[in-house]
Parts: sequence; structure tokens; C-alpha cells
Amino acid sequence: MSGIPAEIDTPDIVVDLEVLERNIERMAAALRAKGLRLRPHAKTHKMPEIAARQLAAGAVGLTVATIGEAEVFAEHGATDLFIAYPLWIGPRQAERLRRLAGTARIAIGVDSVEGAEAAGRHLGSAAGDIEAVVEIDSGHHRSGVLPEQAVVVARAAAAAGLRVGGVFTFPGHSYAPGMPAKAVEEEQQALGRAAGLLAADGFEITRVSGGSTPTAELTGAAGASAGAEQGASAEPVGSAEPVGDPALTEVRPGVYVFGDAQQFELGRCTLADIALTVAATVVSRHEGDDTTPRRVVLDAGSKVLGGDRSAWATGFGRLMDHPEARITALSEHHSTVVWPDGSDLPALGERLRVVPNHVCVAVNLVDDVAVVRAGELVDRWRVAARGKNA
Repeated sequence: MSGIPAEIDTPDIVVDLEVLERNIERMAAALRAKGLRLRPHAKTHKMPEIAARQLAAGAVGLTVATIGEAEVFAEHGATDLFIAYPLWIGPRQAERLRRLAGTARIAIGVDSVEGAEAAGRHLGSAAGDIEAVVEIDSGHHRSGVLPEQAVVVARAAAAAGLRVGGVFTFPGHSYAPGMPAKAVEEEQQALGRAAGLLAADGFEITRVSGGSTPTAELTGAAGASAGAEQGASAEPVGSAEPVGDPALTEVRPGVYVFGDAQQFELGRCTLADIALTVAATVVSRHEGDDTTPRRVVLDAGSKVLGGDRSAWATGFGRLMDHPEARITALSEHHSTVVWPDGSDLPALGERLRVVPNHVCVAVNLVDDVAVVRAGELVDRWRVAARGKNA
């Protein structure tokens, strides 16, 4: 059984509501048990219907990547938003942030003196309405400063009129085989060092924010704030001296709501945990011979699956019901799937469920998604924050 309702035309993104809700509750319960606040990254799903379920399950707010995403979720009732990105703020961005701050609690990332000064200059008297969170490089080596540079950035943000609330990082190097546990250790060391230095410099730290889907359930909580209930007022953390293993106050996983082929191959989810697939139809079929591979071609290409493939990934996605098959090539509207010997090739016209490698990219490629429960189509949800890249 493909589990694809007959009303769905392929290719189409399909969300299994039962699995989605189970994933949301599991993560919320796991972090609640550790005394960690959950602030899920909504760039993964971009849908108010999913955000509402995350908040109802106990999330204290949402993480987003852009002002545009923040605007969409604020319009749908979100009141606590962290733009976890080192924004470069000019006059237009400042005006949008001022409007947002009128309806929601807004925090932004900063990772440079110049960025903090630009934010303060353009926000003007509204700068105090925005919380600045210093981004720390904990090993991913993308944006973020080294822990020893956190005080300089925080002082600049404070001098610019922003409220310095704490530190955050993205342990993106956890997205590789064997790396999640190491990334957690490096994340906690970097955040601990940075939070301790800021506390020693007189800053009241209320946010120590980390986490990714591969590391979220590996992250521990320790220290005075570890027992705080989700939703409780943030208490200062850190000590007069730099510390090496602090309590994170919040964790920001995103992909966990859906799962994807990357998480499956990393061992961070099972196929039963995957809530989002792409419905696809077999449009070409070849038994193969000594010179050509045994394969089928599906009507779901890079324009619906996305083209991401990490160096360690075994293909351009996986098949939900045939995990031994491999997607070896993508064109815009074709997936080439090499089929193992000993298994029957799917028939022409057969419908299969494809698990994208990187679900965040796939969702951003469509206007809406089909929502199913027990194999029946129950709704369609608009990807409301699709394309809100600025």
C-alpha cells in the first residue's frame, strides 16, 4: 500500500498528521523532562497550523530565520519570536522590526560590532524593544564569533541601545555521521565559556540557546535554571567566572516535526517517524542489462524534492516503502531510482512515497501540502511563509 490518497496528483508533498503530532509531542516531552525550553525552528515547515500545534504542546515561542518569516507567524498569533540570524539592519528592516515589536516579543542575532551598531542606529528609540542575542561559533564555522569575542559584541549591542539577553549557537556540524555527540559537547563548552564571560562582565544572561534536530535529545540541562518549567520567566544563568558546561535554557530543533532522509541516515529517526513524503508516480521503467542499470524514473525531481545531497548521503532521498532502493540522479522533473536485484520493479503508474534528503528545502518549493490521516486526505495547508527570504 502506498498510503497515497487517490485525490492527490503527483508530485505532491504529503504530511501524515498522526506522525506529525506524535513527533511534536515526543520532542516537547523529552525537553520538558530535562527542564529545557523548546523554541522550534519554524523555517522547516513555514505553516501556522504546525506552529500552533508546537505552541500548544509547550513550546515557549518560535525560531525563524528572516524578518519575513517572523511577520507571517506574528500575523497568525505568535507572540515570542527569535530571528536566529545575524541580521544586517537598515532603515527598511528597522521599520519592520519596530512593527513586529508592537505585537510580539522579538529577539535577533548579532555577531559583529558593526552589525550591532547598525541595528541601534536604525532602530533608534525602539532599540530597547529588541533583544540582542550574541551568536557563538561552536564548531560549525559559519556565522558567529568565538566565545572570547562575545563580550566585545555584547558591549557594542548594549551601547547601541539593544537589550543583551544572552548567547546562541547552531551546532550544524552535527549533521554528519558520528558527529552529534561531539557537537553537543562543543556546543556546551562554547556557550558556557561565552555565557560565563558575559556574566562576569555584568550582563544578566537569560538565554543560552542551542540545539539542532540531531542534537536536541542529546542535550542535557544542568545548573540553577535546569529545573525551570517551560513557559516560566527566564532566570539569569552563568556565574562570575567562565563556566564550561552550563544549562542551556532553550533548544531550537526544526526538522524533528517531519524527519527526512538525512535524519534517517544519521540514525536520529526511523522511517516510522517520518511525517512528510513526496507522492510520486513511476513514469518510466527499465529492467536493465549488463550496460544499463535496473531502474525506474519518478515524476518528482529537484523542483519538488530539492537538490541537497550531503557528501555522506547514499542518494538524493529515500523511498519510504523501499529503503533498499537508491535515488542516484535528479533532474528538474525526474528522479532516477536504481532498484536492487531480487526485488520486483514497480509497475508503470505505481505511486511511491519519497523521503526528501533535506525537508526544509522541499517545503519551500511548494505552495501548499496535502494533509492525510489514516490514509485519507483531510486538509490542505498553505505554506504561508514560503519565499519569505528577506
